[in-house]
Amino acid sequence: MKRRTLWLLFALLIALQSSPARPQKEKKSPQPTQQKTTLSPNRADEEVLETEISKMLGAWQIGDAAMLKSFYADDVTVVSGAWEPPLVGWSNYLQAYLRQRERVQRVRLDRRNTLIRTVGNFAWATYQWDFEAMVDDRGTTARGQTTLLFQKRDSHWLIVHNHTSLVAEAQADKPQVPPQSPAPKP
Repeated sequence: MKRRTLWLLFALLIALQSSPARPQKEKKSPQPTQQKTTLSPNRADEEVLETEISKMLGAWQIGDAAMLKSFYADDVTVVSGAWEPPLVGWSNYLQAYLRQRERVQRVRLDRRNTLIRTVGNFAWATYQWDFEAMVDDRGTTARGQTTLLFQKRDSHWLIVHNHTSLVAEAQADKPQVPPQSPAPKP
């Protein structure tokens, strides 16, 4: 009974909101400082961001720092998967990236489960990734997650914040075996 009542109230609210018989209130023009913050996705921007992320990751993988720069704002902040303070600014991120690239060859980074949302001139994307490479001449794999925050500046989406986290692989704990005490003597 309660469920039916809730559904009826829900249907009534929807009907009242969309009913043309409702008297129209005089529309006031919105204040210029107010911004619409509903999360209605803008498919065109989301598709652009999907492509931009792919291109950015391509530049990252092949070590093309000049191409990589075209996706990042000068005032970007970057939180890496390492335990270190955030990097502030493109030049600081570039130095860290170049140091990393000196140690890495044959990079492969696969992205999956990407979610992109836009609100006005801001957007965010989050995705999971699998990484394989030769690091210091040894095969290395890692998994993680990244969240990118974008701002549209001069009609171009730029990354203003990049937060990357490594996901530690769970390892089963070995059961603790208590030390054996000598058998009691009769």
